[in-house]
Amino acid sequence: MAIEKKFVEEGYRTALLDEYFLKRLNRYGYGGMEINRTPLGTQITVYAERPGMIIGKSGKTIRRLTTEVSKEFNFENPQIDVQEVEKNELNAQMMASRLASVLERGWYFRRAAHSTLNQVMEAGALGCEVIISGKLTGPRSRTEKIVAGYIKHAGKPAEDLVKKGFAIAKRKLGVIGVSVWIVPPDAELPDDFKVVEREEESVISEDEKNIEVEKGEDVHAKVSRSDKDA
Repeated sequence: MAIEKKFVEEGYRTALLDEYFLKRLNRYGYGGMEINRTPLGTQITVYAERPGMIIGKSGKTIRRLTTEVSKEFNFENPQIDVQEVEKNELNAQMMASRLASVLERGWYFRRAAHSTLNQVMEAGALGCEVIISGKLTGPRSRTEKIVAGYIKHAGKPAEDLVKKGFAIAKRKLGVIGVSVWIVPPDAELPDDFKVVEREEESVISEDEKNIEVEKGEDVHAKVSRSDKDA
C-alpha cells in the first residue's frame, strides 16, 4: 500500500470515529478526541463534560464502547481514556453542539451565534469565529459568519492553534451546519511580539571624564602633601 493511500485511509477512519462518538456521546457533553498509536495498541482519549456517565458503573459502559470501536473501526487493541473538559466555553466541539441545540429549540440564529461568541470570549479566548450555514430565514441557503479577536484561517498556525468544532441542527426548513473556531488563551501566536523598554545608560562626555580625572589627581596630591607634613 502506498504511503499516501495509508494516510488517507487513517484520516478517513479517524473522521468516522469522531462522528461515531458525536452521535453516541452527545448527551454526555462530547468535546472531541485524540488518537495516539503506541506499540501496545491504540490510545484514544475522549473529552467530555460528564466523563462518569461514559465510564459507567464499574466501567461497564466504557468496556462495551471499547468493544464496539474495535469491531466497527478495526483499531488494534484500542484503549479508551475519558477526560473531563476543564472549561466548557473553550471547547469548540462542545460549543458547536450547544449552538446547534439552541437553534433546534427555535432561537433566532443571530442571537444564538452572538451569545455563543460572547461566552467564548468572556472565558478568555484570544479569538472566536462562528459560522452558520443553511436555510436560516427562507427557502434559499446562505452563510452567516461572526468573528471576534484573533483567528488564523490558513497555514500551519491555523492547524496547530485553532480548535474547531462542527455540529448539525435539524429544523423544519432543513439542516443547518454550525462551525465554531476558537483560539485558546494559552496559544502562542506566531506574529505576536512584545516591546521591551531599554534601560537608559548614563553617557559621560569626554569633558566630564577629564574633570573627574583632574579632581582625582588633586585629591591625590593633597593627600601626599598631608603625609609629608606629618
